[in-house]
Order: sequence, then C-alpha cells, then structure tokens
Amino acid sequence: MVGSSWEDVRKQARILENDIDVKLVAFSKLGVTTGAGLNSESMPLINSEDMFDTMSMELQQLLSKLSQLNDKMAEIAPSGTATMHTIKRHREILMDYQQEFDRTSARVCARREREELLGGGMGGGVPSVGLSRRDQYGKEAAHLHSSHILVDEQINIAMEAREHLTSQRQTFKRMQTRFNDIANRFPMLNSLIYRINARKRRDSLIVGVVVAVCTFLLLLYAFH
Repeated sequence: MVGSSWEDVRKQARILENDIDVKLVAFSKLGVTTGAGLNSESMPLINSEDMFDTMSMELQQLLSKLSQLNDKMAEIAPSGTATMHTIKRHREILMDYQQEFDRTSARVCARREREELLGGGMGGGVPSVGLSRRDQYGKEAAHLHSSHILVDEQINIAMEAREHLTSQRQTFKRMQTRFNDIANRFPMLNSLIYRINARKRRDSLIVGVVVAVCTFLLLLYAFH
C-alpha cells in the first residue's frame, strides 16, 4: 500500500514538473518586451501584461503544489539509497524552477519600474530586458537536457533494483537447493516436519473450538 502511494505521488510530481517546465518557457517569453532597434532575432515572442500576471499566479500555485508533493514523497518514501536520491533530485528540480520563475519575475518588475520612471513610453529607446529567441531556445534545450538526465537516473535506479532482485532470487534458490539436499539425506526430517504441521493444525482447531464455545457462553449469559 505504501509503495503504491509512493509511486502515485512520484508520477504526479513528474507530470507537474513537465507542466511547470512548459509553462516556464512560455512565462519567459511573455517577459520579453518590445524595444527600439531590435533585430529579428531579439524580437519579442509575446507581450501581454495581463497574460503575464495570470501566468505568474498560475505558476506560483503549481510550484506550491509541487513543493507539497515533494514533502509528501519524503514522508511516505520507503527506505533506501535510491529513494533518497530520487527525492533529492525532485527537490533540485523544484529549486531550479523556482529560481527561473524568480529571475523572470524580477526582470519584468525591473522593466516595469523603468518604464514608469520614464513615463511608460514604448518609443523612447528603452532597451529590452527580455530574452532573445536564441536565449529562449537555449533555455528550452537546457530544460530538455535536465529531463534527459532525470530519465537516465531513473533507468539506472531500475537497473540496480533489478540486479538486487536477481541476486536475492539466486540466494533463495541456493537455500532451497540446500534444504532439499538435507531433506533427502535425512528422510526422518520430512516425517518430523509433517508431525509438527499436524500438531499445529490440531492446536489451531482446539483453540478455535474453545474460542467459539466461550463466545457462545458469553452471548448466552448476556442475553439471559
């Protein structure tokens, strides 16, 4: 039950991380402003103040939810080095996303303050504080690289777990083989084991009968 809950929470965290990753790229693009003298490579992709504020609130909620999922994973995580490494990696991803969100928000706030000081004019030659298309593509490539690293780490953890299970299975097979050899060498051992099991079944039956009789007598006493 705990393992199932751990896997479910981890899947939710990965889905939420992918959603935040996509929204952070769009969020950075929204922070690109229109300025004079920009070439075709640094032209803004989207420029909407209302949309930026809406997406900022949405990202804050998603980051808060991801933080809660990470805390929940830490609470219900099964013991093991691989599990602790996974939790650490999820926390590092959250930290990277939070820093990216804070940088974009601070950049836009600085641009807004500068526009207010200069009268809010868009044609006054105010240089853009946003990111160029090349920078945006670089950030997208960085996010994809981070996702690939996480996938590779998960594959390595799965391979280590498979090797561990294979080793355990071989150990159990050796133990079973040794037990069979002992049983073949000492035939009386099988008879002894059979008598022990028969004695246990008889004792269990006696205890069950005693419990049933006591329960019946208690019910009879209670109702009369």
